[in-house]
Amino acid sequence: MGLEKTRFKTASKAFNYYLKKIRKGGTSFGDTKALFNVGFTIEKPTHNRIVNVERQWKYQYAEAEWQWYLSGDRNISKLGEIYGSIPPIWERMADADGNVNSNYGYQWKRNKQLQRVIDLLIAEPSTRQATVSIYDGKEMDLYQTDTPCTYAVQFTVLDNRLNMCVTMRSNDLWYGFCNDQYCFSELQRLVVESTGYQMGEYFHFAHNLHLYNNKL
Repeated sequence: MGLEKTRFKTASKAFNYYLKKIRKGGTSFGDTKALFNVGFTIEKPTHNRIVNVERQWKYQYAEAEWQWYLSGDRNISKLGEIYGSIPPIWERMADADGNVNSNYGYQWKRNKQLQRVIDLLIAEPSTRQATVSIYDGKEMDLYQTDTPCTYAVQFTVLDNRLNMCVTMRSNDLWYGFCNDQYCFSELQRLVVESTGYQMGEYFHFAHNLHLYNNKL
């Protein structure tokens, strides 16, 4: 269970590496095989398309999810409007009104978190407070149907380059990572464009990185 740090040029290369690593040496954990305390760097965050043939990742869906996040509307009907249909996983996660907690755009718009981060990065490049909080243990009573997988996203400026760190409590490699990394890298792009810094690196950390048994 040691901390592993590895560097990859692209998200797709990271996916391929951990797909093999989990299948070969993951620990049985409930209905998954998992690696614990996994951290790695994606050197080119904008190279965010997963090209693994087995995975058959759909850019159109990932982009629809990103546009849903940008809307800040946490109701799954908005995703259906953008994409044309609602994936069953979101229907299972939604409450009786169709709302979810894992629309990350809804989370970063709460209390104007993202705008405050952008303003802070412009005013104080050396800040250690440019953080968007997503999972909040103080509101666990709201997580009956949907518990956000991401703790926080933090931005740091080094040598005029905007770096991003995503910290997750749990990350399904097959579905979660592939679509999450796309949306987070697009978020990094948005903050770069809003602040004027150059694109830096994306560090991804998951306490539990796993594959469900039906993907082994």
